[in-house]
Amino acid sequence: MRTTTLGTSGVRVTELAFGAAGIGNLYRPVTDEAAAAAVDAAWDVGIRTFDTAPHYGLGLSERRLGTALRGRPRETYTVSTKVGRLLVPQETDGDDLAGGFAVPATHHRVWDFSADGVLRSLEASLERLGLDRVDIALLHDPDDHTDQALGEAYPALERLRGEGVVGAIGVGMNQTALLARFLRETDVDAVLLAGRYTLLEQQGLAEVLPEAAARGRSVLVGGVFNSGLLTDPRPSATYDYAPVPEPVLARALRLKAVTERHSVPLRAAALRFPFGHPAVASVLTGARSADEVHDTVALLRRSVPTALWDDLRAEGLMPAEVPVPLPTREPS
Repeated sequence: MRTTTLGTSGVRVTELAFGAAGIGNLYRPVTDEAAAAAVDAAWDVGIRTFDTAPHYGLGLSERRLGTALRGRPRETYTVSTKVGRLLVPQETDGDDLAGGFAVPATHHRVWDFSADGVLRSLEASLERLGLDRVDIALLHDPDDHTDQALGEAYPALERLRGEGVVGAIGVGMNQTALLARFLRETDVDAVLLAGRYTLLEQQGLAEVLPEAAARGRSVLVGGVFNSGLLTDPRPSATYDYAPVPEPVLARALRLKAVTERHSVPLRAAALRFPFGHPAVASVLTGARSADEVHDTVALLRRSVPTALWDDLRAEGLMPAEVPVPLPTREPS
């Protein structure tokens, strides 16, 4: 699987990255065995980049990922985790479904983008992962904490990178304006742009991707299926983790009609799309089972003809200036 270096960091990522929110029981339970099998399957197909966070399952994702990677040569894979939410123990008989994860609510999340919060968060993550270092540390959703994230958390990450504690630093969000500001005002190696550079919508092309390209930084793209809408557009689908608005559903259905005319699944076109931009280093997709991993890799290997992108432009579903990937040839 193709690999790329993040900015000037020396940290390499595979073109497809394993998103570990699913094995943190995102929305519904996953067994320990299924979680381990998903990571094993990712490894078997050549994925060597794994993204997690304390937020995912109140630490369950990190624990399961660390267990699944144990015994593999540390220098052969890249682990990314995040800072900004501290997990504080609490006594409760409830669950964390309000937070999006089917786990007991043994902890609650506390926003903390202070320098001390960054250090405490990484220390706890390393313990859960069973590692002595992470390769990438990202500020996680600092939307409502801009000043503290820029003034305290980012300088702490920069110091940790300078000391060699982490290899690359950045920020991950579902919006573009603050990501562009981080690219302009800091020395991040990469940004994780979720849901805003997809076949459905390309807000990231206005600022984030051009800023990254001009400054030699990298973009990790997440949310390529827009919370599931581009896997199966229908009224019951979700978009941005909420019910899909009718105009958005109508657009997704038009996209599907075009891709199917070319005998390409909508999911395959959505997965391939971000690779058209030179700043995109990796696409991050979640998986909770080995079957989901194999399905995603099969989609990535599907050939997407140039004529498909041309038709999307002709029907007003893609602006002319959006770069598209070169056609791929399916393995024999």
